[in-house]
Amino acid sequence: MIQQIFFALVTIGAMGFAYKQFMRIRRNIFLGKDEDISGQEGQRWKNVLLVAFGQKKMFKRWIPAVLHFFIYAAFVITQIELIEIIIDGFLGVHRFFAPYLGSLYTFIISFIEILSVLAFVATFAFLARRNLLKIPRFHKAEMGWWPKLDGNLILFGELLLLIGIFSMNGADTVLQGRDPAHYPDTGFLAVSGWLGPLLFGGLNDGLLMIIERSGWWLHILTVFAFLNYLPHSKHLHILLAFPNTYYARLNPKGEMDNMPEVMNEVKSMMGLTEGGDDAAMMEEDLPEFGANDIFTLSWKNIMDAYSCTECGRCTAMCPANLTGKKLSPRKILMDIRDRTEEVGRNLDTNSRKFVKEDQRESAARLTKENYDDGKSLFDYITREELHACTTCNACVEACPVLINPLDPILRLRRYEILTESAGPGDWLPMFTSIENSGSVWQVPQEREQWARDAMND
Repeated sequence: MIQQIFFALVTIGAMGFAYKQFMRIRRNIFLGKDEDISGQEGQRWKNVLLVAFGQKKMFKRWIPAVLHFFIYAAFVITQIELIEIIIDGFLGVHRFFAPYLGSLYTFIISFIEILSVLAFVATFAFLARRNLLKIPRFHKAEMGWWPKLDGNLILFGELLLLIGIFSMNGADTVLQGRDPAHYPDTGFLAVSGWLGPLLFGGLNDGLLMIIERSGWWLHILTVFAFLNYLPHSKHLHILLAFPNTYYARLNPKGEMDNMPEVMNEVKSMMGLTEGGDDAAMMEEDLPEFGANDIFTLSWKNIMDAYSCTECGRCTAMCPANLTGKKLSPRKILMDIRDRTEEVGRNLDTNSRKFVKEDQRESAARLTKENYDDGKSLFDYITREELHACTTCNACVEACPVLINPLDPILRLRRYEILTESAGPGDWLPMFTSIENSGSVWQVPQEREQWARDAMND
């Protein structure tokens, strides 16, 4: 009874704390602007099934894809055993499903154990890839001490989960033959059926019970620790990959968003607006084009940042990065996430020093509408990085969870050029030429002059 009470307290506490953190992530994502992403539900669910569940885009590189699939499959299927552990913990029973499922139970647990062995192998392979083989994309400038440590912590956590499972099942297998009244028969398990007697067969009953309970608690506590660690880790993609693939933009990759403000301005200059529109537009404040902070990015841009796996495939495929430019699409997303986290922490303080100066007296509390800390995304992302992008969409094509790193880059460049009237000096003649003649080349005649000359002839 004491174990049940302790388990209930630990479980409710872990779940409650995790829920609070995930709600904070949700709040942070919706600090971005509204964006309507709807329609084509069939294609969206297809993306979820093929890309998120099926790992379709991972298999462009077979070796890491197969290793990743071992860990992913073990993670998904092991949830069956996790459900049983939670039921056992609350009810104070042991192997709740075993008497009801019989041979099916043996098959399920054996399948989980086989996947766990494969995940064990894959975990060591990934540790070697990250720390011994020095894969270049894992050692870029943005992959400092924390991103590197984060990746290793999860892999070590995976090892703890596997040790817990095999300690629990192995000791349990031996105890089934000694105390069948308290340890229900699971049948011969694929791994523990021989590993348990090999490792624990010579131990006394008391020590076996300690090992079995220790493995049981090690597994569930590691799961709870992992659940509460996710909001602070790149492995949040385990959960966000599914909504992120569902809400991925389905328009062609080379298609850029239209800017209604620019279109209306062009119409006004060409006299295509209907009566009264010109005056109304002149009276309105000039709009801000693009984005300079998370509040002017879309919520989908921020979800992309939180969904980033930091695998570096986008950066590895980026031609600008490959030629030595400063741009790394992965870093852009990491910077957006870091900026969002910074703003979220400041909002949680509700400090008036972050309220816009002209609203400090009237504001009841700190919100995203009145937030101002004097910083922006340009404090994280340099202009040089933005200018290096060739908009080739290689990063978009490479991402295994349908993230679009190009979109925030374009939004930031639009802000710099259209709102700040800034940009690289060697770009300005091109903009001037487009404005004056409709051509990127500084030709003496207007772009359409040849057509008018042809008509006159």
